[in-house]
Amino acid sequence: MGRNVIFSAFARALGQLGDPRFRRVLFLGVGLAVGLLALFYALFATLVGWATPETVTIPWVGEITWVDDLLSWGSLILMIGLSVFLMVPVASAMTGIFLEDVAEAVEARHYPDLPAAGRIPFFEAAKDTLTFLGVLILANIAALILYLMLPPFAPLIFWAMNGFLLGREYFTVAAMRRVGRVRAAELRRRHLPTIWLAGTLMALPLTVPLVNLLVPILGAATFTHLYHGLTARRA
Repeated sequence: MGRNVIFSAFARALGQLGDPRFRRVLFLGVGLAVGLLALFYALFATLVGWATPETVTIPWVGEITWVDDLLSWGSLILMIGLSVFLMVPVASAMTGIFLEDVAEAVEARHYPDLPAAGRIPFFEAAKDTLTFLGVLILANIAALILYLMLPPFAPLIFWAMNGFLLGREYFTVAAMRRVGRVRAAELRRRHLPTIWLAGTLMALPLTVPLVNLLVPILGAATFTHLYHGLTARRA
């Protein structure tokens, strides 16, 4: 029964990916992430330019004037390389701030008779999102030890661990809009196996470039359906 609820929720979320409100959240998240990374590079390049003299005198060679330019280009190449790894978590964090908009879009289409849900204050949502991002990064760094110890099981460890974390986060976002943080935690503990399995389904595309940018939106939509499916079934 739990698997049926999960796959039904996932299929309905997939069917709504073309919703303009989903695209808006995606573009906001990716746009803010690109802007944040560009700002970081601009600050870093300015710091490099400030700390590096325009000319360097080397014994038996003389003055060299291109060191500053070399370091600036080097910092650009470094930033491009880092952005490959940073883009997904940063975009996910930026998108996470707007996940309530995804839940509202889902409920407007599929649950129009529900009363309006309470909005999570913006700074509280931002705090929760950044806390989750920190936990996600630290957990994946810690998991590197297990990957090295048990390399054949590395994909399973990755999916299981991230599935647990994603399921916990997205279900909490979906539930607390309706029943508050305390009740959401109670429901999460009660339905943990189903939530973990659904989170693992969300973790599978994390390793697929570009598709992984959709995970926060797809997760928020899926878990909104899952929350309503689980609570309706219990009722």
